Amino acid sequence: MATNKEPKDIEETTKSSEKIPEIPKEVKEKLEKLKAKLDSFKNKVIKDPEKRIIGISLLPPEKENKNNINVLVVINSDNIKDPLALMEKEIKFIEKIADDTDKNIKPRIMSLYDLREACFDSKYEILNMIAMSAIIYDPTDVLAALKIAEIHKTMSLKKFEKYIVSYVAAGSLFRGEKSNDIDVYIIVDDTDVKKMPRVELKDKLRAIILSMGDQAAEMTGIKKQFHVQTYILTDFWDSIKDAHPVIFTLLRDGIPLYDRGVFMPWKLLLRMGKVKPSREAIEMQMDVSEKLLERTRYKLLSVVGEDLYYAILNPAQALLMVYGLTPPTPKETIELMDKIFVKEERLLDKKYVDILEKVRKYYKDIEHGKVKSISGKEIDELLNDAEDFLKKIKEIFEKIQKKKDVENIKETYEGCIKITKEMLEVNNIKFTESNILTAFKQLVDKEKLPERLFEILKDITKMEKEFKENKLAGQEIEKLGRDARVYLKTCIEYLQRKNMMELSKSKPK
Repeated sequence: MATNKEPKDIEETTKSSEKIPEIPKEVKEKLEKLKAKLDSFKNKVIKDPEKRIIGISLLPPEKENKNNINVLVVINSDNIKDPLALMEKEIKFIEKIADDTDKNIKPRIMSLYDLREACFDSKYEILNMIAMSAIIYDPTDVLAALKIAEIHKTMSLKKFEKYIVSYVAAGSLFRGEKSNDIDVYIIVDDTDVKKMPRVELKDKLRAIILSMGDQAAEMTGIKKQFHVQTYILTDFWDSIKDAHPVIFTLLRDGIPLYDRGVFMPWKLLLRMGKVKPSREAIEMQMDVSEKLLERTRYKLLSVVGEDLYYAILNPAQALLMVYGLTPPTPKETIELMDKIFVKEERLLDKKYVDILEKVRKYYKDIEHGKVKSISGKEIDELLNDAEDFLKKIKEIFEKIQKKKDVENIKETYEGCIKITKEMLEVNNIKFTESNILTAFKQLVDKEKLPERLFEILKDITKMEKEFKENKLAGQEIEKLGRDARVYLKTCIEYLQRKNMMELSKSKPK
């Protein structure tokens, strides 16, 4: 294909891109002056007392009048009793500012209403200009949305030519409201497609059109989410017949950025009251509502039957594991919680085990179909019980964890000190409890052992004291535990080698 470059071509392109010529000084100065003028114009315009300015952009230059600085100013005149009077006032205000700033600034002033009407009348020239313009002021992102949509529309039309019958912007784009994303809808004619199933066609079209949406976003540098919905014409028609709410909303509020006589006729028919849902469509909507209610009931059951059950079962099992038991079954969990924490350790009130048993019973009854519905009040009660249960379990968990940490630290310290003494004794190095670190450093230097061993032992000797003073966090205890295991393993290996050497020396030659 023509687009595939040979390695040599790529290399040449890379080299040429590295030698981008600098912008001449006079051009830079000209651009800076233009920017200063436009900034001054913008700052004065947005002080408009009506606060109706929602977009300013620098339009491409005209061939006939290259000295003119063409600027588009978009005004939101919606929800105004007298929009014509407002526009007349705004035009005078903006033109005076333009004249005072620079005689060459030629503002083109449009309202959102004007933009909508231009699209309804298939006058897309202004959209083309916005796509090529440089945005100066765009607080509601209407210009950014139109820019990315127009570029994506152009790419889609070029790719699919006659198959794109409508390219529609969601109504929110033209309402002058701040939005988190940009939504457009593409309708593709599939009525004469014979070579592939419609489902396959729809999937392929969607994939290509979505990828072009990503390209358009990258080209424009616009960070907002750009959502593209693709419909094939037969599905669109079926949705109209079925009175699908999304399609009716699209027909009512959508603005065509391109249309070949498909979208606008249906929009006008809807306005005239000629597009009416059939009896079948109405009944279908009723059926949908019943299904949604049924799904809601199922979700409420699943909240108790799954989420809530495991939300209290898992921490109960975790508590038993930190106590020193292997992971128990759900039934064993309840029995062990009662036996250990209620009766033996007396850390837990019986009501908490009852909460666990109650939720487990709900879970089993839902699973076996005995419980088919649950009220919001019952869920609230269960949630309150679960929160109380978790709070108590966390308290006990922390107590047991701290007790285990004390035991582990004690075992770690005693184990490391014991093997250190053995190493010193084997090497006939004298030591006391107070100078064991100094003696071990002597051994490390003498035997050329890893310096890291001395550092670990030094940390371990400080560990017990710092833990008692609550200076050690859980992560630090874990790290010291890992280091201690390395220390013990290395020291044991050293002693084994030392014993083997002593044995070999004692053997008769």
